[in-house]
Amino acid sequence: MKARFDGYTFELGENVTREKVRFHNRYGIELTGDLYLPMERKGKLSAIAVAGPFGAVKEQAAGLYADEMARRGFAALAFDPSFIGESGGAVRNVASPDINTEDFSAAVDYLSVQDFIDPEKIGIIGICGFGGFALNAASMDTRIKATVTSTMYDMCRVNANGYFDSMDENARYKEKERLNAERTKDYKRGTYKRAGGVVDPLPEDAPFFVKDYHDYYKTERGYSERSLNSNEGWNVTSNLPFMNMKILSYSNEIRSAVLMIHGENAHSAYFSRDAFKDLRGDNKELMMIPGAVHTDLYDRKDIIPFEKMESFFRKYLI
Repeated sequence: MKARFDGYTFELGENVTREKVRFHNRYGIELTGDLYLPMERKGKLSAIAVAGPFGAVKEQAAGLYADEMARRGFAALAFDPSFIGESGGAVRNVASPDINTEDFSAAVDYLSVQDFIDPEKIGIIGICGFGGFALNAASMDTRIKATVTSTMYDMCRVNANGYFDSMDENARYKEKERLNAERTKDYKRGTYKRAGGVVDPLPEDAPFFVKDYHDYYKTERGYSERSLNSNEGWNVTSNLPFMNMKILSYSNEIRSAVLMIHGENAHSAYFSRDAFKDLRGDNKELMMIPGAVHTDLYDRKDIIPFEKMESFFRKYLI
């Protein structure tokens, strides 16, 4: 299976340019991104860094969002996080709550020194698991003036507690035993076992959210040869640090603007609803999309509220 448009799952906007760029985070990992720019522009641009979903790459939803924001007059950088896609990192297919948060700040570093971008007008968009990292970055990086999360996951919460907080301490301990046993096996082999991407073919009794992911990652709609979810998935042991760290501990201290968007019928909607309760200030908003499920906000332009996002960024970045 191949992506539809030269490796991308969407068509480039007629009035948008796309350029490959590279920059590094403070751990020395080189990140690769696509910089989307409107062809017609006057003066310095407001800019937005975009990442996610968790296990996806810039040729998928992040690029679609960046392209759409460039169509609307913003500079937009869709990037591959550390260790996946075209970005660097000696070990592949591994995630980190710390490093993946840092990746957003590294994107802000890059955008802030471009002579055609106003460094005081930079925002971020985090999709799915990178919605959680985006909130975490906003609570740390005061250069981020506005944040949008879309169909957000809190990866630490779901790994430590299971879906809908169904895991207790004993279940969590058993999972830690399993993952640490895998660490030993990985070390003996000298290679890392992959967890497997989205299941394919679908079992007849697959729950709806698995069918939802399959419909995106395993079909022409969203397949990418670089995407972990479309192929062999993360390293099994990637889950360990997420079980032992909370990324949203200081989200209640975010002073910049935040817009959280989620599908009303998404299995993951409780992540946004609960995270929003901790935010403070009249520049925070939760927008629930009637009838939408989780992956609708990956690529359904008839459902994703881009006009709302544009007005939000124009209010807080321009």
